[in-house]
Amino acid sequence: MSKLNFLLFCHNEHYENIATMYELATNSFEEDETADARVAKCIGNIVEISERMGFRGNVWDAYLAYVIATDENPFSISCERKGFIEGGINDVAKYDLEILRNIFNVDIAKISGKYSTLVQVLENFNNNNESEKYFNKRIRDAIIELADKLAHSTELDSFFMMICDFYKNMGVGKFGMFKAFRLSESGITPVISIEHIYLKDLIGYELQKKKLTDNTEAFLQGKQANNVLLFGDSGTGKSSSIKAILNEYYDAGLRMIEVYKHQFKDLSKIINEIKDRNYKFIIYMDDLSFEEFEIEYKFLKAVIEGGLEKKPENVLIYATSNRRHLVREKYSDKEERDDDLHTRDTVQEKLSLSARFGVSIFYGSPDKKQFTEIVKGLAAQNKLDIDEETLLLEANKWELSHGGLSGRTAKQFINYLAYSIDSNK
Repeated sequence: MSKLNFLLFCHNEHYENIATMYELATNSFEEDETADARVAKCIGNIVEISERMGFRGNVWDAYLAYVIATDENPFSISCERKGFIEGGINDVAKYDLEILRNIFNVDIAKISGKYSTLVQVLENFNNNNESEKYFNKRIRDAIIELADKLAHSTELDSFFMMICDFYKNMGVGKFGMFKAFRLSESGITPVISIEHIYLKDLIGYELQKKKLTDNTEAFLQGKQANNVLLFGDSGTGKSSSIKAILNEYYDAGLRMIEVYKHQFKDLSKIINEIKDRNYKFIIYMDDLSFEEFEIEYKFLKAVIEGGLEKKPENVLIYATSNRRHLVREKYSDKEERDDDLHTRDTVQEKLSLSARFGVSIFYGSPDKKQFTEIVKGLAAQNKLDIDEETLLLEANKWELSHGGLSGRTAKQFINYLAYSIDSNK
């Protein structure tokens, strides 16, 4: 087997795919008892990625560009942060990129012999996948454009600068490709499909949304910004506001990582992984609250403010909660404090977590007039063909039996009304 000796690139699952295709094209592929399985696995991997990404036609160049776009290594991450910079890392990268440039020149249409039928699958790949199930179309189109440029590049220096510019403009790896993430056993993993909700879709709460956007925009512009706590009544749009913030500012470099309470002990590891990336990260904690016996909030306190390590400037924490002070407080606490030698210390301990959020935004349940406006607005967004008097009469009946006045109740009513109208057509 011929060796592709990369120094920085392709030290991952893509190496075998690239090596197999290169060997087939250069007639250096070794036939042995594993040959059929290796070729089948290679073609299958490329097809799976092409289908998922929406590549079509001759997908070999697109696949190579995808590998380059997602390969996190010291060179690509450096370019992501600063673009082209002088340094010895460039010479190392050019060594690898010269290999990749030669691979771009491989014409898979000329591969003949035993495996030519399998390879033909990649020559004219018919793909009707236009959904954004995995990647958004902007990223897909950027990779296809990169593939076209690289395939027509005749000099190593231009090939090199095209890749530098791509990393600077689009980023690299999972943080360049995806907008939202969660923590799993294998580390930070992308959220494949997220709700496409925007601030304009959230009716009312204009003051709350402005506070949230002002803080987020300051953060994205490199100015001083605060951790944010959205608290208040259930069903008022706290979580939806944060999801909308991500969709609004994704193109400005915002990324979001959802972390659950039982994962707080791993917050330091998360921050360490993202602190040097060229993105702004919001660590999102939904429905945050603690009982007295839960000590996870102590990890969170230390990460937000109080630990030895300085919190990176590209990380903020946004949380939602139905509790203003996050840690449960009871009437019996007063009796216990009467027996406490240091009463003030006990009170401060329970308030210390919420005090670490510099911006607190209250979301209260709407009154009748506000609820009516939300219902009317949602009906207009959904283009429901129903007169206003009937709409509001039915909305009033719905909220009386479905949890009272809230944005969530209004949304549930509109969902019900939409499929009811469709079923009666």
